[in-house]
Amino acid sequence: MRTATRGRAVDKKDKKRILLIEDDLHIAEGIALNLDLEGYEVKITGNGIEGMDTWKQWCPHLIVLDLMLPGMDGMQILKSIRLEDERLPILILSAKGDPSDKIDGFVDGVDDYMTKPFNLEELLLRIKRLLTRDQWQQEQKNPFKGSENEAGPYCFGDNEIDFTTGIARNRTESIQLTEQELKLLKLFITNRGKPLSRSKLLEIGWGYTKGTSTRTVDNYIVRLRRYFEEDPKKPQYFISRRSLGYVFTHD
Repeated sequence: MRTATRGRAVDKKDKKRILLIEDDLHIAEGIALNLDLEGYEVKITGNGIEGMDTWKQWCPHLIVLDLMLPGMDGMQILKSIRLEDERLPILILSAKGDPSDKIDGFVDGVDDYMTKPFNLEELLLRIKRLLTRDQWQQEQKNPFKGSENEAGPYCFGDNEIDFTTGIARNRTESIQLTEQELKLLKLFITNRGKPLSRSKLLEIGWGYTKGTSTRTVDNYIVRLRRYFEEDPKKPQYFISRRSLGYVFTHD
């Protein structure tokens, strides 16, 4: 990997923050050096779980994400972030170059996908493009900006969920949902009609690694049924599927 020669002095407060989640230290340090020369502020994490923690605490403007990572793989990270942030630019940089891998990445919300080995100049240009596009989108006027609910509530049956305020309403009451309840609901809605296993819900919704055994999911399902089902013992929306897990469905 050669080092790009162009660079410019940028005040730290104006620097865009880029998080590299990459376990190959040689590759990560080479990319970080070139991004620094381009005027970006960069952090490296080589572990998936540490990458998630850094994303939450540091709030980067863009993530460069490997897929094969210790602790938590890149696809889990992508899905988890998209449950909470649909706009953050994410670029996958991976040795997995099969068309099916790329399709899976775009389906799950990645903005760009490059395979290793890669051209450094192309990577820098793609990162610049993503950051420029994101800044332009944020500057556009939103005709709904300032309203209580910019996207509108999600409705099913006699229920509605306002993801902006975190308030749900059923036939009789309003409920202030927790952050984890909202995250789980968004995961179900995104996968409406598709069975989700307990392990998959744990991996994406909580960031647990495979093999973790817990009743956490079941306890949350009981809570969601109490909120949204007319008869929690005979659920219409949050349905158990033997040996498969749970499925969220409605007309």
